[in-house]
Amino acid sequence: MLVAVGFVLLLLVVDQAIKFAVKLNLMLGESIRVTDWFYIYFTENPGMAFGWEVFSKGFLTVFRIVASIYLAYLLWRTASRQFGTGFLLCIAAIFAGAVGNIIDSIFYGQIFSHSTGQVATLFPAEGGYAGWLHGKVVDMFYFPIINTTWPDGMPWVGGQELIFFQPIFNFADACISVGVICLLLFYSHSFTALLSAPKVTTTAEETPTDEVR
Repeated sequence: MLVAVGFVLLLLVVDQAIKFAVKLNLMLGESIRVTDWFYIYFTENPGMAFGWEVFSKGFLTVFRIVASIYLAYLLWRTASRQFGTGFLLCIAAIFAGAVGNIIDSIFYGQIFSHSTGQVATLFPAEGGYAGWLHGKVVDMFYFPIINTTWPDGMPWVGGQELIFFQPIFNFADACISVGVICLLLFYSHSFTALLSAPKVTTTAEETPTDEVR
């Protein structure tokens, strides 16, 4: 379990360090070209994935917190049942990514000024740009690997700009994505076993140390 806790803390530190660096050095919409296919592009996500705003911001934050509590429970069950280290780290990465974005949602509106037309200030004297639970998630990784136009003969999209990969994401999103992909590719059986495994129980015939495996 100590390995998982240390891994989660490491990922959280990296995630927040990147977000603080972007927030305190770039204005909203400003970008830094790293290569032709990789940019640091500062944007803020007010809703779910890809900026969708289906529910209120407060509701989404509470939903993220509930989901993270469940992930913490899965992480504890994974460690307590002695699954492999790789599987444990996958769950830990997903949990760390979820918590990393929750930190933005809960605290960033209070501790930062807005970034529109200015570089944000940490702990501004006039207060933050939003209330508790209403902060925006900071995104910055942009990989326009293919940047061209659709052939003129293509119906509906002919001549229009074609960009792949267009979504802008952050380190926490990457942790979640990598964790989920590794679970699907390498640990699907372990994940199924984790979800279907019975809880530890004791009866009159069992001692407190007996465990269902």
